[in-house]
Amino acid sequence: MSEQSAEQVLEVVLPGVVEPEGFRLRRRERPTPGPGQALVRVEASGVSFAEKQMRKGKYFDQPPFPFVPGYDLVGTVASVGAGVDPGLVGGRFAALTKTGGWTSHAVVDAADLVPVPAGVDVAEAAALVVNGVTAWQLAHGFAEVRAGQTVLVLGANGGVGSLLVQLAVLAGARVIGTASARHHDAVRALGAIPVDYRDADVPGKVRELAPDGVDAVFDHVGGPGLVDSYRLLARRGALIAYGSASTKDEPGSAMLPVLKLVVRLLWWNALPNGRRATFFNVWAGKRNRARFRARLARDLGSVFALLADGSLSPRIAARVPLERVVDAVRLAESGAVTGKVILLPQRWTE
Repeated sequence: MSEQSAEQVLEVVLPGVVEPEGFRLRRRERPTPGPGQALVRVEASGVSFAEKQMRKGKYFDQPPFPFVPGYDLVGTVASVGAGVDPGLVGGRFAALTKTGGWTSHAVVDAADLVPVPAGVDVAEAAALVVNGVTAWQLAHGFAEVRAGQTVLVLGANGGVGSLLVQLAVLAGARVIGTASARHHDAVRALGAIPVDYRDADVPGKVRELAPDGVDAVFDHVGGPGLVDSYRLLARRGALIAYGSASTKDEPGSAMLPVLKLVVRLLWWNALPNGRRATFFNVWAGKRNRARFRARLARDLGSVFALLADGSLSPRIAARVPLERVVDAVRLAESGAVTGKVILLPQRWTE
């Protein structure tokens, strides 16, 4: 590492609505943490669906351009600001950032740091930050999955979906998972019964496996198929929608598809049939910052504990140096990989 690079930060900038090749690399002076903050030497940050939407200007609450993307990070605390325990320096932590993770060094609020267990792989830990806490809160906070139930996971080979399958299996549930035919062996290996999402009658295939309906459906697709998800519920079943991937390329407002989805869920909840329908967002409740932080630390801590003891296995599609961010984004958006693409910011200094 050169003396110059030792005092610099390398970061990725999203300048506007661009193709992946439009991401820019920028070097600047390393920041100093202020009161209540920590400077984290970022070791891993995931590439998520959110960044794809952000570069299209379609993520519903993204900041104005230009900005540094990166929904999460894992790294080692390099220094702390006033009022922060100096004992944090040298420790490895994770943070849910929404933006700012694609950098070699990030300043974050120290209260947002969640300890990473010793000995776990940094890329696997990073793959569990947004995906893992989302899956945990979906399975245990909203659906309350338990032994003896049957649940349906759409996109069972995806980043969140594969973790949902594992958590539901660990809870003792029977899991049906949709995926393309080439991913069926991987879905079976996770413990789920695969159904081809391209089948002409996916609801019919699920009904064959669960004639009385399923106890929970986890749906990140939204759009017209949401009706099928709701109709597949057993009495007192729960539909948890946590995205609207099918509408991602629709022109117009990024908020409109989500608002339509939420209105439909509210309407279904008003029906007297015992079923529940909920829209999930990992940032829900963030206005009460202390409560939000406590819940995040608890739930992500639970996920990390399962990683540390080998009960949970996140899928890593590729580990890519930060300076090759274009390759990483292209790969993540290709649809040809299984698991999470992880950026490794420190590779640029080696």
